[in-house]
Amino acid sequence: MRNNTNRIKKVNKEKAIQNSKSIVLGLAFSLLGYSSAKAQLTASGQFRPRTEFRDGYSTLQAKDAKTAAFTSQRTRLNVGYSGYRYKFFVAVQDVRVWGQDASTINKNTTAENNGVQLHEAWGEIMLVDTTSAIQNLSLKAGRQEISYDDQKVLGGLDWLQQARYHDAVVLKFAHKGWTADFGAAFNQNKELLAGTIYNGVPATTAGYTAGTNGIGTNYKSMEYLYVAKKFFFGDVSYLFFSDNFNQYTNVTEGTPPVTTKVNEQGIWTRNTTGFYYNVNATRKLKFEGSFYYQFGHDKNGRSLNSTLASITSTLQLGRKLFIGPGVDYLSGTDGTKAVTATSTSNQFDPLYGTPHKFWGYMDYFYASSGFGAQGLLNYFMKAKYNLKDNLTLFADLHGFQSANTLSNGAGGEQTSYLGTELDLKVSYNLTKMINIEGGYSFMKATNSMASAQVKNVANANLSPQWAYVMVNIKPNFLNKK
Repeated sequence: MRNNTNRIKKVNKEKAIQNSKSIVLGLAFSLLGYSSAKAQLTASGQFRPRTEFRDGYSTLQAKDAKTAAFTSQRTRLNVGYSGYRYKFFVAVQDVRVWGQDASTINKNTTAENNGVQLHEAWGEIMLVDTTSAIQNLSLKAGRQEISYDDQKVLGGLDWLQQARYHDAVVLKFAHKGWTADFGAAFNQNKELLAGTIYNGVPATTAGYTAGTNGIGTNYKSMEYLYVAKKFFFGDVSYLFFSDNFNQYTNVTEGTPPVTTKVNEQGIWTRNTTGFYYNVNATRKLKFEGSFYYQFGHDKNGRSLNSTLASITSTLQLGRKLFIGPGVDYLSGTDGTKAVTATSTSNQFDPLYGTPHKFWGYMDYFYASSGFGAQGLLNYFMKAKYNLKDNLTLFADLHGFQSANTLSNGAGGEQTSYLGTELDLKVSYNLTKMINIEGGYSFMKATNSMASAQVKNVANANLSPQWAYVMVNIKPNFLNKK
């Protein structure tokens, strides 16, 4: 009898322990669920190798030049965390060309090609809580991408394996269809004991400039205001962007004479202001365009007076085909007139945008290779065909012309037409996280493209071509699907 009583007590004790464990686990999971509702962890990555065949990419090559072929690779890890009234994000990437490192040592063969980079690292503080009447008011500070609208003047430049970032602080506002951002940055080469001189470190050492249009240097500081509104017919936005460059003087001395660039404490300020619009004229017809005006001084202290105007149309034909013509105008300087340090520059610089998206996939304009100061007229026809849900074909045809007169070098003029480019691309989504893309581009260039005022290539091959194949894997480490 006593044994049965002890057995019953033991069973009841074990049940009580199990119940206690269940209660504790239930509370733990409840707290975890509550915590997950208040905070969210994201972890993703990217593996993007791209093989390219270059026979006149970016600039014309001499007729006896050999085709270049290589594989570059971007590897990126992204970690983000959202908590109560704050966000945190870090993106670390490695960009390199296959074979550039010696395989037996843990160091790059060429130090300048080191591709490990902190692409993004920022924190964002929500200045209002969830009960506020304002939808969002936050402060985002740190290394970040700054990208707006169609990315013509401010974009992440994702095509470039290194991409683009800014070390900046941005005050962000959003409410009832309105968006307003105010951003600022102040760059220095290192911690100084006196002064704020900044020599404008280039964005990379791989031949790509910090900005577009061959600017070749990063800004010392910048401020911008971006305001946008969503309407029933589309989107309209306004941008004012001011970037500042360290003043300098050229000092010539010695025998033989040597000219040295000496930085000073002042700045030259370049201002860009304008509008962007994206309007649905009908259910199947859309217009997209922009107008920007640039004034102030360029990085060399010359006065600026330049413009950009753009319009693109997109017409849907049936369920799968989209076509549309368009034109871009970027002002430039008359090539027959002498340029001095005191003359006004009419050359528009499309700031820190994504030129690969607009002015031909071969990147002849406003990208890694300069093309003079005469500006650009880009007439184009774009087409997209959704062959399947996961398979899309693209075809773009460009006609490139100098926006101003070109000199023939003998006191006369030469044709302003630069060339015709055809861009073909196919994009295939193997899964939601795996994309395979390939493209082929061909250009029929004129002698003006090879001339001294544009690409300055002697005995040039006027039929350049370029092809690539790219795999883009973007895993979500917290989602196994």
